Formats: sequence, C-alpha cells, structure tokens
Amino acid sequence: MFIRISLIVAIAAALFVSGWNIVKVREKITTLITQRDDERGKKVEALSNLSKAKTDLTKSQDALKQATQEMADAKSERDKAVVTATAQIKRADDLSDKLTKTTQDRDQAQTELGAYKATGIPADQVGKLSRLLKESQETVEIVNEEKMVLQRAKTRVEARLAKYEGPDPTIRLRADLRGKIVEVDPKWDFVVLNIGLDQGVLEDGELLVSREGKLVAKVVVRSVEKNRCIANVVPGWKLGEVIEGDEVSPAHPAS
Repeated sequence: MFIRISLIVAIAAALFVSGWNIVKVREKITTLITQRDDERGKKVEALSNLSKAKTDLTKSQDALKQATQEMADAKSERDKAVVTATAQIKRADDLSDKLTKTTQDRDQAQTELGAYKATGIPADQVGKLSRLLKESQETVEIVNEEKMVLQRAKTRVEARLAKYEGPDPTIRLRADLRGKIVEVDPKWDFVVLNIGLDQGVLEDGELLVSREGKLVAKVVVRSVEKNRCIANVVPGWKLGEVIEGDEVSPAHPAS
C-alpha cells in the first residue's frame, strides 16, 4: 500500500514538473516569437529607411545636376549679353559721332544758305544749297531715330547684364511708364499690355496692376514687342480678379 502511494506521489510530482516545464517552454517560445517579430519589424523599417535614403540621394543628385546646368546656361547667357552690350555701346558711340558731324554739316549749310541769300547769289545755287540742307536735316532725323532704337536696345542689354552681374538684380523700369491691360487669360494667369519696347518696357520687369487707385495684382513681363508685351500674374500677389482696362505702373521705378 505504501509503495502504491509513493508511486502515485512520484507520478503526480513528475506530472507537475512536466507541466511546469511546459509553461516555462511556452513562455520562452512566446518571448522568442516576440523578439523575432521585433527584429523583423526593425529590419523592414531599416530597409524602408535605406530605400528612402537612396531615393533622396537620387533626387539630390538630379537637383545638383540641374543646378549645375542652369548655372552653366546662366554663364553662357551672361557672356552673350556682355558681347552684345559691347557691340551696342560701340555702335552707339559711332552713331553719336555721326550725329555730331551731320548736325555740324547742317548748321554750316544753313549758315552758307543765309549768306548766299544775303549776297544775291543766283537762284540755282541757292536751290542746290536748299536741297543740301534738306538732305542734311533728313539725315539728322534718321540718325536720331537710329540712336533712339539703339538706346532702347542698350538699355535692354544693360538690364540683362545687371540681372546676372549687378549687385541688385531687380529690373527697374521708367518711373513715368504707364499702360493698360487689353487682354486677360484667367486660365493661365497671363495678360497683354498696350505698352512695349517703344515705351521702355523690359523683359522680367515687374508692374503693379491697379483699379480706381486700389492694388489688384502684380505681373512680371515675359515677352516684349514694339508696342505691347505679355506678362504673368505673380503668385501670392493676386488680390482680386484682373480685368481689361486695369492700369499698370512700375513696381520698381528707376530713380
């Protein structure tokens, strides 16, 4: 009987120990599974961060390449502007000399004509001098017109040079420049103005749009023709709808 009881106790003890071991093993398995899941999550996160880092690196390399190309393009544009400015300045000086000489010839012809008339010189010689005087006056007018055209071209070139090399890249327009909007494209936010090269408009110049003395928007000139130009509305400066008839004036007038 004692042996049976001892056997039962031994079996019960063995079962208890086995159950205890199973609980411990289960806890270890649960811990290992948790650790495995944590490691897997960290690995996935690390791989995601690595992929993002590679993507950011590629974007940075592309941005650097684009910036390098834009810098090279800007340098090329600046060099072209310098060459053009030099040629325009030389031509302006030549025209100025030509205008001075032509003006002197005209004044001399007028003096000689007056002298001939006072001394009673024959009419045919007076007529010849009159034709010479008229031709000189026409030449002066032509040279003056060419000088004005060249001066406008010189101003445009100087503005482009200032944009690339000047301490202040702001394009300054004539203080008395005034114009109106004649066409509006609300879809693409661009307008057509009734002022252009002949009135002193420069590419990249900025104009304030107003109506009845109130600011409506600011536009920047993108292309210029003889008597008109096209400008885009500057983002963040659209305080109201731009309409035909709105007035424009320089945002940065020249002093």
